Amino acid sequence: MSRYIHVKSVILAEKEVENAYLEVTEDGLFGEIFLEKPDGEIEDYSQYILAPGLVDTHIHGYASHDVMDNDFEGIKVISEGLLSCGVTSWLPTTLTDTTENLDAVCETIGLHAGEEKGAKIQGIFLEGPFFTEKYKGAQNPKYMSDPVIERLDKWHSLSRGLVNKIAIAPERKGVKEFIDFANSKSIHTALAHSDATFDQAKAAVEAGANIFVHVYNGMSGLHHREPGMVGAALELDKVFAEVICDGHHVHPAAADIVFKARGAEETVLITDCMRAGGQGEGESRLGEFEVVVKDGTARLKETGNLAGSILELVQAVENVVKWGLVSLPDALRMASLAPAKSVGIDNVCGQILPGRAADFILVDDQGHLKVTYLDGVKRFEK
Repeated sequence: MSRYIHVKSVILAEKEVENAYLEVTEDGLFGEIFLEKPDGEIEDYSQYILAPGLVDTHIHGYASHDVMDNDFEGIKVISEGLLSCGVTSWLPTTLTDTTENLDAVCETIGLHAGEEKGAKIQGIFLEGPFFTEKYKGAQNPKYMSDPVIERLDKWHSLSRGLVNKIAIAPERKGVKEFIDFANSKSIHTALAHSDATFDQAKAAVEAGANIFVHVYNGMSGLHHREPGMVGAALELDKVFAEVICDGHHVHPAAADIVFKARGAEETVLITDCMRAGGQGEGESRLGEFEVVVKDGTARLKETGNLAGSILELVQAVENVVKWGLVSLPDALRMASLAPAKSVGIDNVCGQILPGRAADFILVDDQGHLKVTYLDGVKRFEK
């Protein structure tokens, strides 16, 4: 028998349905939306807003575990922990590292994906290693190089086709051929950690790149005579712009510029969260580097550079609403539908449609998470 979730409103891809009853079928799928009270079991959340489960397409770790640990038991812990962040789908994200370590991580995730019981693995994001040293951020420059098609082919094969996003610097040699190959494997090319000119970024987009990774951070800035990577992220057509909205990586006014340029349809809220997420202040690690977590930031102990974040995706939603930049429905779409579309997984997550897995969240008017459902089962309640 179906159940019905009575809510203040339901956030759909293009509209908000108020005072609605969402059907959840007995096999854990979304059914229809009713405006009149249906017959059957009703769960009353009429003070809350129902939205698709959030989709984090750029996250390295959480709950003291990191994707680069190459330990699927740790990935299971991350997966469970993400339910408390409103996330029901995610892309385990790697760091710039040795080819051998990246081989091993891709193989491990490819072998075990589907065994996780929390947020669902919907692909793998390779953040690097084909970056530029000048904007290395918290990535290790000794492993950086021009893009190598054979390596991407191997990572894709070892992951059993799960690699669906890779970030590169567009000024590197062989970029067009590399993007052509990525396109042939349905791998989305993102642009990041780069000193590229506007024209170099534009050429990569014309070749098929479609995502700018954590805009403003780790890229050439906007100048009126050389718009750089930031200018390309704001100006080019049909690209997605990731933003880390923790209040530390990007000033709210700068985030607002991205939102106005790209709109809710092409702005992707991400966390770039590392293993210290959910763990409070203290010392941690990101790859081979020591990190100190303090005052809401994760910074490299040696240089003080930002080293990912400890942001939870639902907090990014809360922040952009609190800053007065977008409506709550649009903030929720920027953390669900837009990220799913950016890597071509909106056919399985990111929106509420009949027949899809009933992965959804309930939030209050400020975006604070109250409940997370996975496959129609309540898995987290605050």
